[in-house]
Amino acid sequence: MPRDIEPHLDPIDIDDIRPTQITVGMREVNRKRENWRERSEREGIKYLENHILPAVLGPKKRFWIVDHHHLALALHREGVQKVLVTIQADLSDLSKDEFLVFMDNRNWLHPFDASGERLSARDLPKHVEDMADDPFRSLAGAVRETGGFAKDATLYSEFLWADFFRRRMKVPQTDGQFEDALKKAMHLARSEDARHLPGWIEGGH
Repeated sequence: MPRDIEPHLDPIDIDDIRPTQITVGMREVNRKRENWRERSEREGIKYLENHILPAVLGPKKRFWIVDHHHLALALHREGVQKVLVTIQADLSDLSKDEFLVFMDNRNWLHPFDASGERLSARDLPKHVEDMADDPFRSLAGAVRETGGFAKDATLYSEFLWADFFRRRMKVPQTDGQFEDALKKAMHLARSEDARHLPGWIEGGH
């Protein structure tokens, strides 16, 4: 069993955190970058204190974040060097293979590529900068922000929505195509076909 430990609230280098997913939605990353630029001068430190990254302490005392990957990448690209993390579990005594198996079984890993194909946990990027773009993850984020489905505590829930849209739509490549895709995705999100997904809103046409 993982050891219970006190929250780790000392700043750590963004370069030292490890992602637990392969992709992000770059449109969402860019939106978070803009939000940081607007707020950093007047509330930079407070903003970081209110956006602590949940992490698991893994082998070699590395911090593996299990949420807020978009924010971590946005901050990194904006030149932020330090972030705060809170430790969900201490698994630092495990071997790398044991660690990855445990993480996978706790749904703390999402090793799926930009085509929605599952890869090996060994294929996870070693740095947030190495995460790839999944346009459908951006679409899922936009649908949630627009009220197409509710925010849910299920880890990686937006990726379930991304895969749902991926199987029903073409990849949006331009801004115009993305706007058209968002309209279609909003309709799909409120359909009965989506009722199995976390955060589905019943009867919302």
